[in-house]
Amino acid sequence: MSWAPIMKKPRVCIFSSCLVDLLFPNVGKSMVEVLERLGCDTFLPEKQVCCGQPTYNSGYAKGSMKTFKNEIDALLSIDADYIVGPTGSCVFMVKEYEDILKDDPVYGPRAKEVADKIYEFSQFIYRVLGIIDCGAELDATVTVHRSCHMTRLLGERTAPFVLLDHVKGLKRVPLHNVQLCCGFGGTFSAKQPELSTAMVEDKVKNIKDTKAEILIGMETSCLMNIAGYMNRHGDKIKVMHIAEVLNHNVDPKRIKYIKDTDEPIVPAEAEGVF
Repeated sequence: MSWAPIMKKPRVCIFSSCLVDLLFPNVGKSMVEVLERLGCDTFLPEKQVCCGQPTYNSGYAKGSMKTFKNEIDALLSIDADYIVGPTGSCVFMVKEYEDILKDDPVYGPRAKEVADKIYEFSQFIYRVLGIIDCGAELDATVTVHRSCHMTRLLGERTAPFVLLDHVKGLKRVPLHNVQLCCGFGGTFSAKQPELSTAMVEDKVKNIKDTKAEILIGMETSCLMNIAGYMNRHGDKIKVMHIAEVLNHNVDPKRIKYIKDTDEPIVPAEAEGVF
C-alpha cells in the first residue's frame, strides 16, 4: 500500500462496531473528532448493527448472511470515498465479506466495493491521509497492546506505532511478548474461560512489568478484556484507545504530513515479532 496526496476533502463513512456503539462511545466520538480535524467529512449510517463476526466464527455461517448483508447495505447507504472503523478485527471481518459472498450475484459486487473502501482508523490516517503527527499531546509513559486480528489478519502492525511515537510527551515502553493474545478472542473467552483467564493474567503481568501509566490499544474488545481483569484485581493502570490518545490535548498547528518530512512510509509488517 503506497501513499499519494489526497486532493479533495474525503467523505468518510464511520463503521462504528458494536462495542464502540454500546460500551465505548467516547472512542467513536474521538475517532470522528480526529478525522474531522484532519479534513474529512464524516457520516454515520443508522442501520449498521453488528458485522457478524461472533456468529460466523462460531460456525453459524448461513445464519450470519443476513447480518453481513445488512452491514453492507448500511455502509453503502453513504456515498463515501472511504469506510473507517476503530477495530482491526471488525474491519477484517468486513473485508472477508468479499470472499464469503463472491458467488452472490447481488451482494458479491457490493461486498467487494465495501472491502476496497474500508480501513482501520490508524491505518487510514497513516496510509491514506499520509499523516504521521495528529498534533496530540500526552505526557505519560505508555505501553501498547498490539491485538491479533489487526496484525495477523488485517496485516497492519506499523501505522499505530508511528502515530503514537509522534504524540508529544508520550514515552512508549516495549511490551514483552507483544505478539501474544490477551485471551479474549470473542466467543473463545466464553467457551474456554480458564484458558482465557490464564492468557489475560499473563498479558497483565507483562503490562505491569513495564511500569507504564497507560495501556493503549487499537481494539476495544481487547481493552475491555484487559481492563476488566485489571479492575477486578485492583490494578490502577489507565486504558485508552488510540483514537482517544490522538484526540488528547491537540494543537492543530503541529499536524504533520509525510510529504512534509523526510520520513519514509514504513511497511505494514515492520513492527513486532510476527
